[in-house]
Amino acid sequence: MDVPFEVLLRYQAGVVTRAQAHRSGLSDGAIDHRVATGRWQRVYPGVYVTFSGPVSREARLWAAVLYAGPDAVLSHETAAELQRLLDKPAPLVHLSVPRTRRVAPYEGLRISTSRRTVVGQRFPPGVLPQTLVDDTLLDLIDKAGTFDEVCALVTRAFGRRLTGEGRLRATARLRGRLRWRSDVDALITEAAHGTHSLLEYHYDRDVEKAHGLPKAARQTPYTKLDGSKGFRDRCYQDYGVLVELDGASTHPQEDRWTDRERDNHAATLRKQTLRFGWKHVRHQTCETAAMTAAVLANHGWRGSPQPCSADCAATRRRTAAPQHNEHDYERLPAQ
Repeated sequence: MDVPFEVLLRYQAGVVTRAQAHRSGLSDGAIDHRVATGRWQRVYPGVYVTFSGPVSREARLWAAVLYAGPDAVLSHETAAELQRLLDKPAPLVHLSVPRTRRVAPYEGLRISTSRRTVVGQRFPPGVLPQTLVDDTLLDLIDKAGTFDEVCALVTRAFGRRLTGEGRLRATARLRGRLRWRSDVDALITEAAHGTHSLLEYHYDRDVEKAHGLPKAARQTPYTKLDGSKGFRDRCYQDYGVLVELDGASTHPQEDRWTDRERDNHAATLRKQTLRFGWKHVRHQTCETAAMTAAVLANHGWRGSPQPCSADCAATRRRTAAPQHNEHDYERLPAQ
């Protein structure tokens, strides 16, 4: 059943093809007159926005899909933008079409052919056609140049609750070829158990595990002062020590106050917070391990950090922790 023209425009962010305009009763002359007088704007050959003024990102994406034709879907970085796998729009709009079709290239578009593009796939009205989030993730992994890129993609997808362990593994198994397959398999396990960022992955592997520190609980829930729920990145529950991992180099002032309030709240529960950023975890790994070990020792840990290499500074430079008699400290309650 044909959709009324006004409804179609609402579904497609004001974008229409020449063929759709014809079906609504507009002639070529009527279309060309609207473009010539500025009421409509041509975006791609045969694709128009039916208004004057700035063209929104949504409208540009609809125009790209309509230009690419039947069964075209937004994919790769562009689908990732819509699905919150990436935080910034890519300069090119990426689309995928079935291998049986060819689309003329056009400036600003990157068009791929894919055997995974489903012919006849339908999307709800108003929803931009796009690859499913698990396929989008694996497409980006296939293009990734470094392990850190792969790690960031997988952990972000889990951290933002965009996928699940079983679903992503099943989608990966359907691909005969997948770059980084063994790494992806290991990362899925880590991410499903609470490693939700690249920074957290490197803390777990390079600071904690490499230096023989106790294993922290990941993403432990807690109740904020206002009664809402939150999560601690890492919690050494037997010792009342928390580790917060902040990947951004700078935070807005209001976020800094939120961090301080969170740390102060932890202190009321007799928990001490350590807060590390990218520099500490990636470039001062051994020193960070030494500091964490010293704080854990202050709270009752009886172990010692282990060197990660022959020139590891974790044991050579670690902050000296005061020696305690076993009755000198109080074991703090688990969170």
